[in-house]
Amino acid sequence: MRRGFVYIMTNKPYGTLYTGVTGNLPERVHQHKTGTGSEFVRRYGLTMLVWFEIHQTLPAAIQRETSIKRWNRNWKIDLINAANPDWRDLALTELWGL
Repeated sequence: MRRGFVYIMTNKPYGTLYTGVTGNLPERVHQHKTGTGSEFVRRYGLTMLVWFEIHQTLPAAIQRETSIKRWNRNWKIDLINAANPDWRDLALTELWGL
């Protein structure tokens, strides 16, 4: 089985949040940045990857995404702050090794 990724995109620190899941994070982030990803991401200009997790299987990632989507906004913000307190765009530095 192939691994999966759960990720959060935003338009600015503490801005609109989008939680997604994919089997190929660099490709999916590229789609979002070029406007060919989801309509929601395109509509709100969510081009910054601020958080992601790697899972051993895609079904495990889908299960985690489903859980996170049920969380309230503050929990998601806490999750981002714990891993990326400066809200850097991780696509600029973190995706090359995936």
